[in-house]
Amino acid sequence: MTSIRETAVAGLFYPDNATVLGDWLATTLGSEAGTNKVETTIPRAIIVPHAGYIYSGDTAAKGFELWQGAQDKIRTVVVLGPAHRIGFRGVSTVDFSALATPLGELEVDCRLRDELLQRFDFLSIHNAAHAPEHSLEVELPFIKYLLPDVQVLPLLNGSVSVQDEIDLIRDLWRREGVYFVISSDLSHFLDYDNARKIDAETADLIEAREWQSLSAERACGYKGIQSVLAAREDRSLQVVRLQTLNSGDTAGDKSRVVGYGAWALYEKSHEVS
Repeated sequence: MTSIRETAVAGLFYPDNATVLGDWLATTLGSEAGTNKVETTIPRAIIVPHAGYIYSGDTAAKGFELWQGAQDKIRTVVVLGPAHRIGFRGVSTVDFSALATPLGELEVDCRLRDELLQRFDFLSIHNAAHAPEHSLEVELPFIKYLLPDVQVLPLLNGSVSVQDEIDLIRDLWRREGVYFVISSDLSHFLDYDNARKIDAETADLIEAREWQSLSAERACGYKGIQSVLAAREDRSLQVVRLQTLNSGDTAGDKSRVVGYGAWALYEKSHEVS
């Protein structure tokens, strides 16, 4: 029997009409095509924000656009983000077989999910935590639009140790065809100038792979960022900044802003054109 996680924030964070959403994605991704394109490889992971599209959609598109035309390489997309609504211990996934988007459903990689549930005792099923959560959902339309036949594995961070999460992501990283979306905003509710300062520091830490210095004050999804930066024990990751800005630059006032950033993570040296 097919069970589906229905959308929770369609019509709030992004358009719930398939035509409107598809047109927005076509325009946004189309206008960015060719920017920071990689000639020889695609990023194994992207770090992208999860606010409403009016605030951070263009920034998220900077990451997702690098996966255009990658249908033959990407088998499963792991979408990892922080839980905002319901607290729990460990990392959670779902026992749904598909995730709904206005553009159609994305199939959950149930085989991979079940294998990981057997292997990691801190990973559990928690549908109730996923049902209202926006940090993963807002990334799904990008995936469905660019990679319509790919499978996904949704993962939410609760109260989990950094080492446990690193172990999980390292396991996934070793699997061919598994790619990653790390969902995180940056600083929250600072004034514009202070946010720019803090977010610039955070960007430098991410690009230097100094993951131990990241914190919840710098990025709500910091645990996911930490785990993906530590995924390669040989430190061979190359981290490329695509964009940083905040809600004061997009659709908000400058007195109390949220920071956004997008990065691409490559496994080896590459040329960016």
